[in-house]
Amino acid sequence: MHLVQCTEERHAGAILAIFNEAIVNSTALYDYKPRAPEAMSPWFATKRANGFPVIGAEDDSGRLLGFSSYGTFRAWPAYKYTVEHSIYIEAGQRGAGLGRTLLEALIASAREHDVHIMVGAIDLQNTASIALHERLGFEHAGTIRQAAFKFGRWLDLAFFQLVLETPLKPVDG
Repeated sequence: MHLVQCTEERHAGAILAIFNEAIVNSTALYDYKPRAPEAMSPWFATKRANGFPVIGAEDDSGRLLGFSSYGTFRAWPAYKYTVEHSIYIEAGQRGAGLGRTLLEALIASAREHDVHIMVGAIDLQNTASIALHERLGFEHAGTIRQAAFKFGRWLDLAFFQLVLETPLKPVDG
């Protein structure tokens, strides 16, 4: 396994498949319908326009096993040092340590880009993701009870945050 910077041309289809499997079979995404292939171009365009990474884990044959990224936490300028991140692993690859590798790479990228706060919004029942985040220093920052309704039940959304030492000289505006 090796890490790569994902591109739309090479990885959009695999990322879409991973997204859609998570939508249909899990509470990792609070969405109901699988995304259409046309959704990937604007997704990648937003990542490129904002300098947000899309880090992939590929096997030796070049197959994407999972990916991680971050994006805007809230759309107001004062939140410029805070990002919300996500990690998605192909269903058959979960539990093999890829999540940790991808999250560590994402944290390194956040430091390089002067991010101060990384926020993970995690379904409260996703104990594996919560444990991973806690092992890497994330702390529980709050839970929104019954934030979503999927699979015939209410879902609680837990927020975990990691405070980074960057930027060294934050500025207003």
